[in-house]
Amino acid sequence: MSEVRENVVAPDEPGLAAIAHPGRPRSRDRRPRLRLRVWLPPLIAFAALAAAWEIYARSHEFVLPTIEAIWGSLRDNPHLYWANFLTTLREIAIGGGGGIAAAFLLAVLMVELPIFERALMPLMIVLMVTPIVAIAPALVIAFGFGSMPKYLVTGIIVFYPMLVNSLAGLRDVDDAVLAVFTTVHANRWEVFRRLRLPSSLPFVFAGLRIAFPLAIVGATVAEFAAAGQQAGLGALISVAASQANLAVIWASILLLCLLGLALVTALAVIRKQVLFWDNAALRRT
Repeated sequence: MSEVRENVVAPDEPGLAAIAHPGRPRSRDRRPRLRLRVWLPPLIAFAALAAAWEIYARSHEFVLPTIEAIWGSLRDNPHLYWANFLTTLREIAIGGGGGIAAAFLLAVLMVELPIFERALMPLMIVLMVTPIVAIAPALVIAFGFGSMPKYLVTGIIVFYPMLVNSLAGLRDVDDAVLAVFTTVHANRWEVFRRLRLPSSLPFVFAGLRIAFPLAIVGATVAEFAAAGQQAGLGALISVAASQANLAVIWASILLLCLLGLALVTALAVIRKQVLFWDNAALRRT
């Protein structure tokens, strides 16, 4: 099981700054200062990156487009980017969502029936180490030139990280509490619903934090490697690269980055609401 532990992302440790002092009310002006402390450094970093980008792009126009050129491409072709954005988003939702759900269900099966883990985990490792770009053409031959190969590539990429984190979470139960459940003759469903599932949630969210960005990577790689429909931001990047259209390439990359930030931010908000009982959820203030 060493290979499983290597891929596990431990839940966030609780931050001391997020724990309210038990004997002293929180000051009203502390929260705005904390918000400024959280958001100001990345804003400065992004501003510095944008300034450096613009300075370099103006003197190397055949290497990087200017910010104005990227914005102009987005402004002049909104329908082109929107249609391809929706295609990529659908591949992420269906392929990535299916891979995440399948991984969690298989983890439950492996925990309840360990023989499945002994039989299937070596196959999962083989799947993980196989270059996904090499699988994509074979999937096109097997499933045609539609969207199915892209869904499968996206699902395969997110599958293993979600599987190992779900396995670790479902096993991360207090032995004393499990003994109490055994003493009161709780069945497997009750143990799963009341003990294993709540205990696994920090690990599941840690797995999702890896799986969401990987789903974007998987959908983009699938659009590069899987022949067929020329749709999606990955396909748009490929076509623009063949035409040396730097503005379209970087505008598409920008949309993928913004999509990734939106997914990770939404996941952090949902995690904080769901894991209100977990001190790790209080780390972000």
